[in-house]
Order: sequence, then structure tokens, then C-alpha cells
Amino acid sequence: MIAIAIFAGFAMISLAILLTVWRLFAGPTRGDRILALDTMVINAIALIVLFGIYEGTAFYFEAALLLAMVGFVGTVAYAKFLLRGDIVE
Repeated sequence: MIAIAIFAGFAMISLAILLTVWRLFAGPTRGDRILALDTMVINAIALIVLFGIYEGTAFYFEAALLLAMVGFVGTVAYAKFLLRGDIVE
């Protein structure tokens, strides 16, 4: 039963990533593209965690945590660059 749920989760997250890539390229504004990148990071984190559950190791959970931190910093930096035109003050 858990195997079916994991493979269904893989399929749903993969579909979500494909839709996010479409939003990344078709987004009318730069703000939409920032949100698409942030959503893509969240989907990648979900995919890594799901793969960690499938493999049964804790290594992937640590990788997902690192990706979450880097993704947050990247989103904040990109949004700040869009608002002010400069990242470092």
C-alpha cells in the first residue's frame, strides 16, 4: 500500500514540477517567475523527501533541508534585486 502511495506521490509531484516550469516560461511578469522558482524549489524538496522515504535513509532529508535553506535565500535575494536593483547594500 505504501509503495502505491509513494509512486502516486512521484507522479503528482512530477506533474506539479512540469506545470511550474510552464509558469516559469509563460509568466507575464517577473514576480510570477520568482514565485514559480520558489514553487519549483518546494516541489524539488518534496521529491527529495519522497525519494528518502522510498529508499529508507535519512541522508535525503538532510539534503532537502539544505535545499530549503538555499532556496529561501535565493528567493529573498532575487526579490530584493527586483525591488532595489542591487542585492548588497
